[in-house]
Amino acid sequence: MQTILPITSPYQQTLQLNAKPLVKIAYFIMVHHKPNVFKAMFQKIYTKDQFYLIHIDRKAKSTTTEEIQLYILQFPNVYILESLNIVSGGFSMIQAELNAMEFLLNASLEWDYFINLSGEDHPLKSQQIIRKFLTANNGRNYLFYYDQKFFRPDTLKRIQNHFTELAYKISSFVYKREFMKGVVPYIGGKWFIFTRNTCVFLTNSKKVMDFEDYYLHTFLPAESFFQTVLMNTSFNDIIVNDDKRAVFEKSIFQNKQDTLNYIESLKASNQIFIRKINNKTDENILSYIEDSFLLPLAEIDEVEKELKRNNQDNN
Repeated sequence: MQTILPITSPYQQTLQLNAKPLVKIAYFIMVHHKPNVFKAMFQKIYTKDQFYLIHIDRKAKSTTTEEIQLYILQFPNVYILESLNIVSGGFSMIQAELNAMEFLLNASLEWDYFINLSGEDHPLKSQQIIRKFLTANNGRNYLFYYDQKFFRPDTLKRIQNHFTELAYKISSFVYKREFMKGVVPYIGGKWFIFTRNTCVFLTNSKKVMDFEDYYLHTFLPAESFFQTVLMNTSFNDIIVNDDKRAVFEKSIFQNKQDTLNYIESLKASNQIFIRKINNKTDENILSYIEDSFLLPLAEIDEVEKELKRNNQDNN
């Protein structure tokens, strides 16, 4: 059986001294299964001078919870967030992330960026490279978004209907309601990179509470809550429309050429994480990720990239 990395000790990363200090990252990792995949990822992102907060879904098997808890005991800068029951399609995922931001803000004054990950994400680059990138772009948020009415009108029923999150599912009883007045709805993905100041705003602003009250009863708010909040406030000026995640969808790989094309797309991008990598992933992709782990990111003009994407979307 293939494995990404051995799971005995964290990946050793030496951060070089620079004239400009590198930003520090607070990672929030949500796990509900596959502890070995989580450990392989964790080894790749761990450094002694950063911060790590783990959330283990309340529904996770007791053996999974115990294995992860025992594993992270050896790391003094790793914390566990009180478990919530994460309901697919509900607000509980957003609540866990807001709780995590508040926890980490209280835990330390020394981190600059908050990055959310799932237990099945994997870094494409070393912490040295990721931190250099964020240092060079300090002050920007990274979040994928679309104007929901213009680009995704098919999803408007998610926010125009009132949904109720139950213990294990979303209630089938829904009813229509008016959307928030004066607010443009946005939609995108679940993954983001936020500045510390953004996290302070999200966890302390009374304006955000109004969004929470409304989005508490929407469907799949994890794909729209943060987009809508930030794009309707002064934070819209510092958002780069990119979550910095490559997506690995098994269904798109029909033959070897598809795999080679995918690797070429990774080479040409400046994504820093990849989703859904595990021990069943094609060996060529795993080898590329390992071989390119310490290679610099491709230099890409973020503004030009966004303009190109918007032009494509408008065609």
